[in-house]
Amino acid sequence: MSVATRAVITAVLAAAVAAIALFGGSMFDGLLLVAFAAVLAVAVAIGWPVLANLPDKAGSTVVMAFTGIGGVAAVHFIGERADLRSLAVVFGASMLLTFVNELLRRDGRTRLVESVAGTVTGSMLAVTTAGWVACGRLIDGPALVATAAVALAAAAALSAIRFPTWLTSVIVVAAGGGGGAGLGFMLDEVGMKTGGLAGLAVGLLVAALHALLNPMAALDRKRAAVSAAVIPVATGGMLIYVASRVLQAT
Repeated sequence: MSVATRAVITAVLAAAVAAIALFGGSMFDGLLLVAFAAVLAVAVAIGWPVLANLPDKAGSTVVMAFTGIGGVAAVHFIGERADLRSLAVVFGASMLLTFVNELLRRDGRTRLVESVAGTVTGSMLAVTTAGWVACGRLIDGPALVATAAVALAAAAALSAIRFPTWLTSVIVVAAGGGGGAGLGFMLDEVGMKTGGLAGLAVGLLVAALHALLNPMAALDRKRAAVSAAVIPVATGGMLIYVASRVLQAT
C-alpha cells in the first residue's frame, strides 16, 4: 500500500471522528464515538502483529483487541466523566493475558521476549483509543475532539507529499496547527489558541509516526499498512486528552 493511500485512510478516519463528535454525540449519548474508538482498537490489533513481525500473530491480536475494547468500555461505562483510572486495571489484565498467551503457544515459544514486548506495546497502542472517549466527556469535549480530528486529517493528508523527510514534517506540523487554529476560531467552545495547540500536537504526532513507520518493510502487507494508517488516529485521542488536561490545570 502506497504512502498516499495510507495518508488518505488516516485522513478519512480522522474526519469520521470529527463528524461523529459534532453530529453524533447528542443523538446516541456518546455511544457512536465509543463504537468507533473500539473499531480503531480492533484495526490496530489486527495489523500490529504483522507490522511488528510477532511470532504468534493470532494470539497477540486477541490480547490487543481485548485491551482496546476493554479500555474504551471502561472509560465510558465505569469512569466518572473523563476519568482514566479504570485503564490501569484493563492494561494490567492485558499484561496477564499476554503471559497466558505465551504459555498457550505450541510453537516452541521462539522469540519469547520479542513476542511479549511486541504484544504489550501493541496493547498500549490499542488502549489509547479510549482517549477519544475521555476527550468527548470533558466540558466542551465534542468541540475539542472535532477540532483535533480535523487538524489530524489535514496533517495526514499532507503527509503524502513527496519532499525530503524534514520538509514534509514541517509541512505536516504546520497543516495540523493551521487546521486546528482555523476550526478553533469558528468554535467558541475551543478558541483559536487551544485549537492551534491541539493542531500542533497532532501534527507532531503524524510527522513522527510518518518518519518512524514509513521505512518498515512490512508495510507491503495489507494488514500492516492498514494498522500503520490507523495508529495516528488511534493514539491522537490520548495525546489531546493529556494536552487538554494540562491546559486546564494551568
